[in-house]
Amino acid sequence: MICIVGNRPVIQIGRHQVTGYDTGWLRETILRGAQAAERDDFPFIDDLLGGILYYLETKCPLRVLTIEELHTRVRRMLERIGCNAIARTLPLLAPPVTLSLTRAAKEAGNGFELAFFNQINDEIQDLKMHGVEELYFTGTRDCVKLLRGVTRWTTRCEQLHEEIITFLTTHGKSTLSNPREIRLTLA
Repeated sequence: MICIVGNRPVIQIGRHQVTGYDTGWLRETILRGAQAAERDDFPFIDDLLGGILYYLETKCPLRVLTIEELHTRVRRMLERIGCNAIARTLPLLAPPVTLSLTRAAKEAGNGFELAFFNQINDEIQDLKMHGVEELYFTGTRDCVKLLRGVTRWTTRCEQLHEEIITFLTTHGKSTLSNPREIRLTLA
């Protein structure tokens, strides 16, 4: 059973689904669209956001909504209220996505580091294409142990851990100082 927080539909982003999302990214989408349309004075961002949330929580018949479908609906809403310029410049932004490095390591297989790095790279590129600008990675230590085929942390594990962190930060800027987990802002 799918638990829908706030009765909002699940957002489908590529092959990932996001539940329990906040709406800061949606507000940023509208703000960027207004700025791109040279409407820095657009005073209705919060009203429009409220209307979108009302629709998502009470009127949307779908339990799963792709990010592209959501943006199409937001564009139509903007057009209906006479904001065609903003609708045309509305960027595709998505909520933050969490990726499990442990899952990726299991899919790559024990000792297949190259497959792991290729898989993570492909996932990051796919999510960028779907408008994701913020990624959270979990399970870095467990991932390393799986890839090394060990149960206890070793010096070789530390080396691979550093390689993974370096690899991830080549795709974006790390916004956390905790070396066990990582959050990237993608450029």
